[in-house]
Amino acid sequence: MKPVLNLLSADEKEALHERSLRVLSTTGVKVETGRGRACLARYGAQVGGKNHVVRLPREVVERALQSVPRRFSLGARRTGRDLPMNTGGCTLLMSGEGTRAIDRVTGEYRDSTFDDWLAATRLADALDEIGVYWCIVTATDRKGTMRDYVDYLYSLFANFSKHVQDVVASTDHAVWLKEALQIVFGSTNEIRQKKPLSLVLCPESPLRIDARYTEAYLELAGYGLPVAVVPMPLMGATAPASLASTLLMANCEILATLTLVQAAEEGVPVIYAPVSALMDPRTGCVKSGAVEHGLISAASTEMARYYGLAAQTSGLGTAAFTPGIQSSYQAAMTASLAVMARPDILEGAGLLGSSMILSLEKMMIDVEIFNACLHAGKGIPTGGDRWMEDLIDEKGPGGHFLDHPSTLEALRAGVWQMSGLERSWSFEEWDDGGRETLLGRSRRQVDRILASHRSLPLGDEIDGEFQRLKKKACE
Repeated sequence: MKPVLNLLSADEKEALHERSLRVLSTTGVKVETGRGRACLARYGAQVGGKNHVVRLPREVVERALQSVPRRFSLGARRTGRDLPMNTGGCTLLMSGEGTRAIDRVTGEYRDSTFDDWLAATRLADALDEIGVYWCIVTATDRKGTMRDYVDYLYSLFANFSKHVQDVVASTDHAVWLKEALQIVFGSTNEIRQKKPLSLVLCPESPLRIDARYTEAYLELAGYGLPVAVVPMPLMGATAPASLASTLLMANCEILATLTLVQAAEEGVPVIYAPVSALMDPRTGCVKSGAVEHGLISAASTEMARYYGLAAQTSGLGTAAFTPGIQSSYQAAMTASLAVMARPDILEGAGLLGSSMILSLEKMMIDVEIFNACLHAGKGIPTGGDRWMEDLIDEKGPGGHFLDHPSTLEALRAGVWQMSGLERSWSFEEWDDGGRETLLGRSRRQVDRILASHRSLPLGDEIDGEFQRLKKKACE
């Protein structure tokens, strides 16, 4: 008894693929980078005209799809934390990139800072469920100089020891990133083998591949770094007012970007990673936490599996501005639908207010929700002696099973999902204990982790090399 969510029939997945090929070959996609258009032209795409629209014939897209590896691992600096893709596991990824934070001392809402980013990154490093980094908030108190970027890279690798997924914002950043990766992980060949970093490319809906971020990616060609293709079509705004059409838009944008990536460096791993969303027709804002988001996230994972690609999808979002009832039920609703489709990575932990406001307490609650979703995904095992008919006969009517060894064995075997935050107390115990809330326990756990956690050190030699790199960036 194992639950698996299947929204799309085989015929519907085939139809979505065929419609995508038609859009890409007739409507085309606007590619605003000359370097990218040149790669696509060499690959067989139809490039020409003043508006930079590129049309992708069926055979070009299918060649690109065939060249993407189906099995690979996302590497990590910490031993034992590499993440094999397409093998049935699922890990959690922070949300990004917020611009505000709830001050943990005053409770005020303010612009996010480097210290907020550092606290969130350290907390994520300590939580086993979070296997992949995203830049969760912007450090608005930094000026954005190249020295700031090098210091960000040093602080990132010094405080997060699992897999890193990140945006590279310019070709200049790409140059410094190469040197940082070599300092931490070794030669180009060692980086190709380890894959400690995956890059994010976000095609802009509808049907547009930008110049700035794409050229930054192309600057890193030769390193074999996996690429997460993350289109963000907004139903009713940058995609038509239809869930099916929003799926189609995201699929077209992923296939187009995947083709460009393979044209630049054939054989690079690609992660199918849309963050499709809905417009709230009453306000024009993102309808974050909507149940439809969970549906479209699950269907996106099904399309990734249709192509045999690694799947990254989104959930845990909320429109609420404070952790509480709304943020929790919206996060649980979208995450449960998304996880039941069996992605490799679930993105979305830690942000409120349509992914704009950092809350470390929400990150802890999101981890609880994620664990519950994974536990539910195991279903109800029925093999072996799990029916326990002999034990029922032994105890008979009126008996109990509390003192039987099988109960303790089941506890140790993980039959119960043991929450780190929930408690099944009596009213008297809760009342005598100060009536602590889930949010209060979450805050207490965050404080404990931040006070005690120490990330895997880089080592004196790497620290010294980064100091040299910072000095070079200043000059």
